[in-house]
Amino acid sequence: MLIGILLAALAGAVVSLQTVFNNKVNEKTGSWTTTTTVLGMGFLCSFIVSLIVEGKNTFELQNLQTWQWFGGVIGVGVVFCLVQGMKRLGPTFTISIVLTSQLGTALLWDSLGWLGLEKIPFTFNKLLGVLVIIAGILVFKFGKGKEEKN
Repeated sequence: MLIGILLAALAGAVVSLQTVFNNKVNEKTGSWTTTTTVLGMGFLCSFIVSLIVEGKNTFELQNLQTWQWFGGVIGVGVVFCLVQGMKRLGPTFTISIVLTSQLGTALLWDSLGWLGLEKIPFTFNKLLGVLVIIAGILVFKFGKGKEEKN
């Protein structure tokens, strides 16, 4: 379990870092060029690592269901939306909304058992946890605090 927690924390940090990188690319190019560059580099990197780690098994895809082929298409929307969100909201507010949205959506998928996930009962405590996070984001973004002046 500890390894899973560490990997999830690392993924969160890397997603935030990638979003900043993507924003910097977007400042010099357009959103679609950024999306193409990011996903193209990701494809190249993952393809090379897959060949090294899995060898010829990289090409054994016959057991996939049709809907499972569309993860990359969803990735296009993810990168495009993140770049646009960063442009309009800044990195911290964007990522906080993204993470809250991920948590709420994951709660929905788990509770309904959609897409082959094990159905996990919905509880008030889980909903309360998401609402507390949303409240924290609102306080973070809109709360008036004493600003330190140098």
